[in-house]
Amino acid sequence: MESRIAFIGIVVDDRDCSATVNTLLHEYGDYIVGRLGVPYRGKGLSLISIIIDAPGDLISALSGKLGRIAGVQVKTQYVKEK
Repeated sequence: MESRIAFIGIVVDDRDCSATVNTLLHEYGDYIVGRLGVPYRGKGLSLISIIIDAPGDLISALSGKLGRIAGVQVKTQYVKEK
């Protein structure tokens, strides 16, 4: 299957689910090119940006699993193909 590149933006507003998010990201770690996490303590949020290079269905699966975690918001943006 053809590989795609995407950005996944994750907002965690419930710190109790951080371990679940990190476990899930670890499962997809072979496909993650880069990860940046910023705790925004003033707002009680954790903001995570993921760059992933994987088949489209795998990216969708990860985004869907993240989005089903209570206290997590997810947006995925695919890079346009040449």
